[in-house]
Amino acid sequence: MSDRWLIAGLGNPGPKYDRTRHNAGFWFLDALDRRQALNLKPNRKLHGEASKASFAGADCVFLKPDTFMNNSGQAIRAATDYFEVAAERVVIAYDDLDLPPGSVRLKQGGGHGGHNGLRSTFQHLGSQNFWRVRIGIGHPGTREGVTPWVLGRANADDERAILDSIDRAADVLPDLVSGRPERAMQALHSKDPADGSRERPPTR
Repeated sequence: MSDRWLIAGLGNPGPKYDRTRHNAGFWFLDALDRRQALNLKPNRKLHGEASKASFAGADCVFLKPDTFMNNSGQAIRAATDYFEVAAERVVIAYDDLDLPPGSVRLKQGGGHGGHNGLRSTFQHLGSQNFWRVRIGIGHPGTREGVTPWVLGRANADDERAILDSIDRAADVLPDLVSGRPERAMQALHSKDPADGSRERPPTR
């Protein structure tokens, strides 16, 4: 395996889904693109929009799968195979129901928490040991309300909080890909408005 990183954001392709909560992972790539032009282009082999560039001195591949959320793992696996990226150097940004809007966490490993994009990634990648950027979108309060919630647009205040949290996560990515994960997590979590003590709402 190479020392290359894969930075992927999960979401659904097309203008219909562009501003929905489920596309928070795509927004993370957009935030990175504002810092440094990523020049993402459609790539049929990788099942999405992709590019390869140096980022914070690290060799990185950037990916927005176009497989729709439930099949995200297909694109993740295609990219890791083609660019010889180890699971431990994969970073996946996605929407997280278990965190409130404005909260964002960085972690390595763990379960999928009912997230279909992560579930697909587990199946295709054969590993859970990748990095996650968990972008809080809040929870509707009931299991039945989850699908319209994630496929709907947040109100103005929540969307602003989500975008702010994404910017904070983008700010610490250079530390992660430069081999300073503890510094990245400390910097990110010290500014997180969530105290981490609240109970988990019903999962998907």
